[in-house]
Amino acid sequence: MPRHDPLVRVRHMLDYAREAVDMAASRSQVQLQQERMFALALIRCVIVIGEAARRVDGGIQGRYRDVPWGDITGMHDHLVHDYDVINFDILWDTVTMDLPPLIEQLERILAAEEAD
Repeated sequence: MPRHDPLVRVRHMLDYAREAVDMAASRSQVQLQQERMFALALIRCVIVIGEAARRVDGGIQGRYRDVPWGDITGMHDHLVHDYDVINFDILWDTVTMDLPPLIEQLERILAAEEAD
């Protein structure tokens, strides 16, 4: 029986973070509030990042305490449970300011864990 890959959730986080950053790079914060499909796409990406973070193996989370795991899952919870009061300024800041450093952290995690 194949062993579950403990890094699969980290890869999901990285893929969706890259996708969100790429989408935002070609648009503006004003468009986020004006274009429903763009807003829904970014919300979905951030939700998936948060859900994947929740499922990252505890050992990996423990080795990489500099990753804000709680903030990431908290953002997920907010977007899912408080869907009717989403602050698009916070969403924009999350995607444009928080995700690029997270991408770097996730890339380092994958490089370090895959080297072992």
